[in-house]
Amino acid sequence: MSEESTELGHGHSPAAWTAVTIMLIAFAIGTVAFWFDMAWLVWASAALLVVGALVGWILSKAGYGVNGAKYVAKEH
Repeated sequence: MSEESTELGHGHSPAAWTAVTIMLIAFAIGTVAFWFDMAWLVWASAALLVVGALVGWILSKAGYGVNGAKYVAKEH
């Protein structure tokens, strides 16, 4: 890699972490609900999965994404 490449941060932002956490919880709930044959909870967890993606997008637009005004990158 060249020294002039633009590093986007690989999603290490509050928006990304929040979205992924919500979606992991939704996936875990959906898996358990599928195992116990609870169709309504499977669909509710699918809806929560979509909510997690929307929350990440909204937080990113609000400035908490990688290039957002409210995000401060940490040095490695």
